[in-house]
Amino acid sequence: MDSVFDDLYKKYHQDLFQFLVYLVRNKEQAEDLVQEVYIRVLKSYRNFEGRSSEKTWLFSIARNVAIDSFRKQKGWKTKIFEKFDFSSNQIKDEDLMPDEITIQREEIRWIYKSLLKCTINQRAVIIIRYLQDFSIIETAQILGWTESKVKTTQHRALKILRQEVENLRLKEGYEDERIQVER
Repeated sequence: MDSVFDDLYKKYHQDLFQFLVYLVRNKEQAEDLVQEVYIRVLKSYRNFEGRSSEKTWLFSIARNVAIDSFRKQKGWKTKIFEKFDFSSNQIKDEDLMPDEITIQREEIRWIYKSLLKCTINQRAVIIIRYLQDFSIIETAQILGWTESKVKTTQHRALKILRQEVENLRLKEGYEDERIQVER
């Protein structure tokens, strides 16, 4: 079991931690949740049937751990919405010109800010699909949904993101440029 656990840790720890940081928007809480995920993995690995990849199974556990954590908190829905303030996101690309970096930062800030208009399920799909780069099938397995539900939720989330980014773009005076929110 130790070698299996070590293998899982080496392969997926960074992605798992990043997923939880994006989901809860608190590094310390994400660290605690990662530990809880590994405890659950150690307790339940013998029950893993291999119907999905180990990574999908691991992220499914992580999602459930995060949900359990939200439920334990008083006013968990409000706290979930507060956790998605991505305005501090930094871009480090030395090849871009300073004005391009500024525009790119604005675009990313608008997209992350627009996530506030999405439901928690829509946010989860966007995070899993686009930030963690899982497929539709893997996302469905992680969330315990059908592929159709993932596609519908993703479509609705992207529609909200497009509209909100456009609203922010116009509000902040970027009338000549269009931001594309799609995959």
